[in-house]
Order: sequence, then structure tokens, then C-alpha cells
Amino acid sequence: MSPGESLILAIDLGTTEVKSGLFTTDGRLVRLARAGYPTMRHNAGVAEQDPESWWAAIARTTRELRRRESAVISAICCVGQGPTLVPTDGSGSATGPAVTWLDTRAAAEVEELAALTGRFSWELGVLPAALHLERHAPEALGAVRWYLNAWEAIACRMTGIAAETRLAGQLRADPDDVAGSGIRLERLPPVVATGRRLGELRNDPARDLGLPAGTPVVAGMVDAYASFFGAGLLDAGDAVDTGGTSGGFAVYADRALAIPGSFCAPAPVDGLWVLGGAMNATGKALDWLAGVVDGRAGIDALLAEAALVPPGSAGLVFLPYLAGERSPIWDPEARGAFVGLTLGHTRGHLVRAVVEAAALALRHVIGPIVEAGATVNELRVSGGPAQSHAWNQLKADITGLVVAVPRVAETAVLGAAIAAAAGMSTYPDLVAATRAMVEIERRLPPDPGHKAVYDDAFGAYLGLYPALAGAFHRLAAFELANRDEGAAT
Repeated sequence: MSPGESLILAIDLGTTEVKSGLFTTDGRLVRLARAGYPTMRHNAGVAEQDPESWWAAIARTTRELRRRESAVISAICCVGQGPTLVPTDGSGSATGPAVTWLDTRAAAEVEELAALTGRFSWELGVLPAALHLERHAPEALGAVRWYLNAWEAIACRMTGIAAETRLAGQLRADPDDVAGSGIRLERLPPVVATGRRLGELRNDPARDLGLPAGTPVVAGMVDAYASFFGAGLLDAGDAVDTGGTSGGFAVYADRALAIPGSFCAPAPVDGLWVLGGAMNATGKALDWLAGVVDGRAGIDALLAEAALVPPGSAGLVFLPYLAGERSPIWDPEARGAFVGLTLGHTRGHLVRAVVEAAALALRHVIGPIVEAGATVNELRVSGGPAQSHAWNQLKADITGLVVAVPRVAETAVLGAAIAAAAGMSTYPDLVAATRAMVEIERRLPPDPGHKAVYDDAFGAYLGLYPALAGAFHRLAAFELANRDEGAAT
């Protein structure tokens, strides 16, 4: 870093933790800090978070960064989880719990608004959750003024300016589209383009965060799209494994394709479409296993054990459906399962099976998309798993794709920095900023010697869900009945 060079503060408000990074304007990560927060889960599909815990976590990370780096901050941008509804007052302070994207209470409102507007569920944003609470739990909204997404609420708290942020070409339901639903239209904020300067950091928030008041704040986006920019996706055929807690795959295409079990939407780059699928817990599964088998063993130690196990985990296959599953089976009652266990399997085999399952799930999503006519040039990786060479190579071997490893693995955080750089006119737009700030560090081709074993493992993986789905559904009904009975006694 050159003397006197200013830095960008980029914030990713994820599902389980916030990551805050300081970046140079050419995309180099100077420092990264992170802090976690809990999710409150209850019966009937509730999955809420306390926005005050987000703010406290952001403050911890920004103060940590400032203790270690005193450079001038030229701009701030926050991206984040979504659609996650945050009811706020006029200055961005939450008036009730945040209803996260994991919450399933608004399923009926999703169907109703989709039918009313002609939009797909992901284009409805926070509207279904807002309508559900208006109808069934208005007290949870408090003295609400605005319905905002997670990153929009943080930006509003910083600046006092409420805005719904949208990317170029992004389709969303507008107030006129939902006028017949009964939703309180006056609570929907005005629209501002992602990558535009929104306002300046106010005095009280500045004191909380340990940052200078008056620092420019730039409008952000959902962290999935931030990851697309941070991974350098700009052209048809560019693809990314989004990594993270849930896991997912996305590829840009030059035309829309209807693929069962997958999504298709306008890409955040003009003239392109994004195809893909999102899973629920492929990344979280390793954290779960680490806590179950030995809470003292770190992830790196477990991965080292897994690296000693031959490909295919000695006939052990894991289904990573620990929180139900989205793409491509779309079954909230699916369950996780180890299949093929023997007395010869060790902890290392369990870990490797879980890691292999994340790549098998990717292949399960990618296959129908390629069969429908989309091109995948290479698979760019992101998030924590992208920092493991062994895991990256395993993904190449199982998917059969060249894996490209970006210089900055935390692609959502880099995507926030890209938006900030565009918002400060360092680059003319998001595309130009992406071309300048993203660099691929290395590429890993698949090992042809592992193709046969992973083809066999994938065949077994594909057959397991159809064989076990009936049992999963019976067990889900059993769980629900016993939970209800326990609540009544």
C-alpha cells in the first residue's frame, strides 16, 4: 500500500457472520475482520435475527480494522443476505426482528404475490414476509416506517436514507404490481441503483463504528450478486460456486433457459441471464460435523485427515440435506444421511464424504443446466472452502471442470468494494470496476485418474434421494407430531 493511499471499507452481512474488509482501489485485500451472530429458530418455520446484533458485529469488525490500519477510508459499501426483511423506523433502526431468507412462514404469500405480479419468488424480495407479518403478527413490526433488506437497513442506519437498491436489468415487483395485495405501499422505499452514492455516514453511527463522520456510503446489493462481481463474472459461460453456509452455483448465459429445479433471471450485467441453483447447507454441513465428532478439532485439522482418505471415501456417500434442500430437488423435508457406513470408516472418511457431497451437490445442479444448452467455461470458487487447495481440486475432479481460484476468495466482500469503487467514480461502472479489481490466481484442471471413481460415486448419490424420500417425509411428519405433542403437554 502506497503512503497516503485511501482504502475502501467493504462489508458483507452474511447469514451467520459479518465480514468487513479494507481494499485498495485495484482490488487488493489489505485486512479482513469477522464477527458472528445467532439465528433464533422456533416452531412453524421461524428463522429470525436481531439487527442490533448485526450492528454490534459490524462495529466490532470496523473497530478492529481501524486499530490495525489508520489509512483514510474513501467509501463504505454493505452487501448482505437476502431477501431478509428488516422493519425499520425513519432512521434505519429496526422496530422488530429481521425475518431472514431462511424463514418459511410466508410460503402462502409467496404464491399469492407471484400469481398477482407474474414475478418469480426471488423477484418479490421482502414483500411476502412483510405481507405475512401485516396479516398475522403486526405487533412484530412495531412502529415501522420502512420495509428494507438487510444491507439496505444498514445503509439507512448509516445515512438516514431509505432506499431499495437494484442492479441494471434487475426485475422486481413494484408498488403498482402489489397494490391489490393489501400491503402497506407507503412502507416501500424509493429505488436507487446499486453502485450509486447514497449519502454520508452520520455522527452517531460514525461513533458506533469508530469511523469518520461524513464518509461516503454507496448503495449495495444481495451478497449472491456481490459474489458474482467479486468472482469476475462478466461474460456468457462465466460460472461460480458461491460457497458459504448454504452453497450454490451460477453461470451467465446469453439467453433465458427454462430448467426444472433451477432458476433463470436477468443477470446483473446487461444482456445476459443467470442460471443456477442454491442449496441449503452444503457449507454448513462441515461445521455441523466438526461440532458433532469433536468440538475441539478445527476445520483445518479435519480437512487434513480427509486429505489422507482416497477418493470416494471408501464407498461412503453423504446427502447434505441437513436443512432440507433447494436446488435441484426442492424438498424442505429432505434429511441428511450417511449411506454405506462400515466398521472400517474413520472420522477422516466422514469428513471427506461431507466435503465430497458439497461437490456432488454442485454437479447435481450443473448437469441439467449444461444439458439444457448452457456453456460453463470454468468454475470459479469463493468463500472459506476456496482457501483449501485440496477442496478446490476435489471440486474440479468431481464436476469435471477447471476450477479457477480468485486472488480474493471472499468474493462477496470484494463485490462490495467493487460497488464502492464504482460509486466513487474510480471506475465508470460496475463492469469496469470488476475488470480492474478481480484477478484469478491459479487454475486447477480435473485429474483424469479420479474420473471413474467419482462417476460411480455420483451415480450412487443420484439414486439415494429418490430411494430415501419416502422415509424422509415420514420422519419429518413424525418429528412434527412429536414436537406438537411436546408443546401441548
